[in-house]
Amino acid sequence: MLYVIGIGPGNQGAMTLEALDAIADADIIVGYKTYTHLVKHLTGDKQVIKTGMCKEIERCQAALDLAAAGNKVALISSGDAGIYGMAGLILELTTQQRLDVQIKLIPGVTSSTAAASLLGAPLMHDYCHISLSDLMTPWPVIEKRILCAAQADFVICFYNPRSNGRKDHLANAFAALRRYKPAETPVGVVRAAGRKKQEKWTTTLGDMDFEPVDMTCLVIVGNRSTYCRDGLMITPRGYQFEPAD
Repeated sequence: MLYVIGIGPGNQGAMTLEALDAIADADIIVGYKTYTHLVKHLTGDKQVIKTGMCKEIERCQAALDLAAAGNKVALISSGDAGIYGMAGLILELTTQQRLDVQIKLIPGVTSSTAAASLLGAPLMHDYCHISLSDLMTPWPVIEKRILCAAQADFVICFYNPRSNGRKDHLANAFAALRRYKPAETPVGVVRAAGRKKQEKWTTTLGDMDFEPVDMTCLVIVGNRSTYCRDGLMITPRGYQFEPAD
């Protein structure tokens, strides 16, 4: 049995009961070292196999091999394993290698919804996710997706917004957005949503400061109807109601 688990932001309060049950049932835990650290209070004396960055294939293959050998294995991802996580790679490897492994995918709270709950209600209308990492997707493809989403007036959630090796990607993304979105469009940023060093702030498309943003941040850009009030970022769904006196 191989459980592919989304652990959400990593705090137990934001994990599903199904995820907690799967970790408890597993004999072996496999994951990126940062994520295994987040759940170490749940793993007890279980065997834990942890790997570093850019070891996704090795991590998934190890989990599959252990499960194929008859172990109950939990492969953990932050957020939801099916959103920029390990679920897709696990299924690709399983089908390519024709492995006879029982797999159960367990959803988790992804970064966009965790961040949105802290900012207010920015995702109340149509929205999309765009990763600014060009390690596996060419930048021209990413830029085209940004332009199309901006032209269609989606609320946009930017994952992997800015790193030491990609310092200009978020600024370039915002330059593309300004072709279709006004400068006063609200923007919300959340760092380390649901974790100890959590921070949040709001700004606008025109006033955005890119320097504080790093890979632990999630950036949400509103649509034309999004507004900020009393510290909350709100995208109206379109309900009709009588205004307060």
